[in-house]
Amino acid sequence: MLTLTSGAVQVIRTVTANPELPPETGIRITSGVNGSQALTLSVAARPEQGDEVVEAEGARVYLEPTAATMLEDKTLDAEVDPQGDVAFTIAEGPEAMA
Repeated sequence: MLTLTSGAVQVIRTVTANPELPPETGIRITSGVNGSQALTLSVAARPEQGDEVVEAEGARVYLEPTAATMLEDKTLDAEVDPQGDVAFTIAEGPEAMA
């Protein structure tokens, strides 16, 4: 299962903290089209049918089934640069960013 670093948890909670959004809002990761290894991240009000849900310390990530398979042994990290832009990174295994 995908592992979240503390940085990813903090960024996801910040991104989804809008009081106008439902409390179950999270980040949804989908796989690319036509077998592409590219992944797309978006804010989602809730998981879609078939999504795998990863939750850590109030941060929710919804993984579309193909993306869940691609990320099952990976770690998601995130950081915010000085300009306020968010960058998500994926590393091999949960120990990669411990």
